[in-house]
Amino acid sequence: MKTSKFEEIFKSRKPVIGMLHLRGKSPSEVVDIARSETEIMYGAGVAAVLVEDYFGDKTDVENTLKMLQQEFAGCVYGVNVLSSFTKSYDLALAYGAKFMQTDSICGHLWPKEEPEFEQMVAENRKKGDLFVLGGVRFKYQPVLSGRSLAEDLDRGRRLCDAIVVTGDGTGIDTGMQKISEFRRLLGDFPLIVGAGLTAETCAEQLRIADGGIVGSYFKEDGTARKPMDRERVKRFMNAVRAVSGI
Repeated sequence: MKTSKFEEIFKSRKPVIGMLHLRGKSPSEVVDIARSETEIMYGAGVAAVLVEDYFGDKTDVENTLKMLQQEFAGCVYGVNVLSSFTKSYDLALAYGAKFMQTDSICGHLWPKEEPEFEQMVAENRKKGDLFVLGGVRFKYQPVLSGRSLAEDLDRGRRLCDAIVVTGDGTGIDTGMQKISEFRRLLGDFPLIVGAGLTAETCAEQLRIADGGIVGSYFKEDGTARKPMDRERVKRFMNAVRAVSGI
C-alpha cells in the first residue's frame, strides 16, 4: 500500500475515523456534545475524529474545530463542510486539522463542469499541506461523468490522497463486492470505507480497505440522530483490534 503520507497522518495500521455530526439545540450544546463524543472516541482508540455539518451548520463546525484545537492538541482531526470544498480546506488550515473530506472528488459532474472543479481543487491545495479524502460513487451523489468506474477512480486519485467508498446511504452497508472492486482498480492507493461499518462487518471489510469512517454505528441503536453509545464504540474498536493488531 502507498502508506507514507497515509500512515504519517493517521498513525495507525487500520485507522478508524469517528464522526462528529454536531447534534445539539444551541451552539454551546453542540460543542459540549462534540467534546463528550470526542473524549469517548479518542478514549476507545479511534485514530481521528471528523467534524461534519450533518446536523449543525458552518458556525458549529468552526466552534467545534476551535474546541479541538484548544483542548485536544496533538490529536488528529479533520473536517467536511458538505457544501464546500474550499470552506473545508480553509477551516482545516485555520484550526490545525490534518485532513479534510469531500463527498465526491470525481464523477459527480458533467464533463464540461469538471475543469472548473479541478482547478478549484488545485488552487486550494496550493494554500497548505492537507490530506484530502475524496469520495467516488459516494452515497447520495449523482454519477454524471459518463465514464467507467475505473476512469473516474483514476481521475479521482490524482485529485486527492485517499478514496472513500460507500453504499447507498448513511448507515447502509457498503458491501464487499463494491469494496473489492474499488481495491482491484485502485491497487495500493489508500481506500477508506465511508459508511455502514459495524462490529460484525469491520473485520472482513478492513482486511481489504485501509481504514474506515464510522458515524451511525457509534450511536444508540445505530441511529445517527441519537446520543453516542460508549459501549458500542468500545465493541467496534475491540473488533478492529482483533483484525489489525492496533
